[in-house]
Amino acid sequence: MKLCRFGNAGDEKPGVIDADGRIRDLSGVIADLGPAELAPERLRALAAIDLATLPLVAASERLGPPIAGTRQFLAIGLNYSDHARESGMDIPAEPVLFTKGVSCIQGPNDPIVIPRGSTKTDWEVELGVVIGSTASYVSEADALGHVAGYCVVDDVSERAYQLERSGTWDKGKGCPSFGPIGPWLVTADEVGDPQALSMWLDVNGERVQTGNTRTMIFGVAHLVSYVSHFMTLLPGDVITTGTPPGVGMGQKPPRYLKAGDVVTLGIEKLGDQRQDVIGG
Repeated sequence: MKLCRFGNAGDEKPGVIDADGRIRDLSGVIADLGPAELAPERLRALAAIDLATLPLVAASERLGPPIAGTRQFLAIGLNYSDHARESGMDIPAEPVLFTKGVSCIQGPNDPIVIPRGSTKTDWEVELGVVIGSTASYVSEADALGHVAGYCVVDDVSERAYQLERSGTWDKGKGCPSFGPIGPWLVTADEVGDPQALSMWLDVNGERVQTGNTRTMIFGVAHLVSYVSHFMTLLPGDVITTGTPPGVGMGQKPPRYLKAGDVVTLGIEKLGDQRQDVIGG
């Protein structure tokens, strides 16, 4: 099942994608796609609906982030060995964990806004993991049972803020517009193995990132279990799991986003995103 939210920013309605790729309006069934709707029994109830009975939504409608009410937007760094090498950093012995501000979450096709004073705004295609049920000290064997589904994330980053301004990475990761999510939340049953998904990102039509989740250093089950030993994961939380090589920082010479650029990206089974880059 592919779930989405559509409409103006801050006033989105819940939707579901039918077999023909069209959006069907779920607002007559649920008020929104928030944490409560991600529980396994709630998802089963939505999956049982005859989608033909739901109103069609115009294809021109804006897509918002597919989950409302995310309370924790967590991220894993250096989770692909070849990306760690291109960044000039050691392959981590344990997952590198940082946060992205929930205030940076936006729709998959909303513009990327270059922060004031930024000189090194960068791109990162990543697999997002959406938590469906509370997870605390869960085992790796049980971890995927706490996952509602998956989505595409562009982990937009400002490298000077992240790496040159001292302190934690967080200050280069949560600027406004730095968290495009979507187009859909694809439920775990439809995705199957999260470690077998191809991924890509283009800048101005040029392919710069190509990868597959099978080359993660730490897989999804390990990450969910690992993070749950440091904090309680809540329904609606998003963990974005790292990027393959090809980011702007790793280009020779380095290449960063500028106003007028267009970023397109996608992950197998999870859909595509498109962002125009604009000045702040």
